[in-house]
Amino acid sequence: MAAPSGGVNCEEFAEFQELLKVMRTIDDRIVHELNTTVPTASFAGKIDASQTCKQLYESLREAHASRDRVIKNCIAQTSSVVKHLREEREKNLDDLTLLKQLRKEQTKLKWMQSELNVEEVVNDRSWKVFNERCRIHFKPPKNE
Repeated sequence: MAAPSGGVNCEEFAEFQELLKVMRTIDDRIVHELNTTVPTASFAGKIDASQTCKQLYESLREAHASRDRVIKNCIAQTSSVVKHLREEREKNLDDLTLLKQLRKEQTKLKWMQSELNVEEVVNDRSWKVFNERCRIHFKPPKNE
């Protein structure tokens, strides 16, 4: 699933996580998708597995790139907020509200950065399953 066209709300981490969950649907369902669309040897003549695998490959690539953009965009936005709050904090060391806000944004930034690790695991798993079922039907271009 591609990122929503209306932009992504990076303000609330829970909304950010929910969006990623929805965007990871293709990865969560890849085994089912492959089982229902890529034939076993006994049904090989009835379905064009190479076309099916190619379409799934393109869908996976698009989904992974889209999520990567969303995550990195939110990390950049949150990093900018953290930088601004640090600068404000340096000007006013006694402001506890500012300190709390800075800590909250720093924590959110760490959580968003950890989503990059989650994304790597999800992507690796999906590509492993894809390659197991589609390697004889479809060869991805070498430049990717």
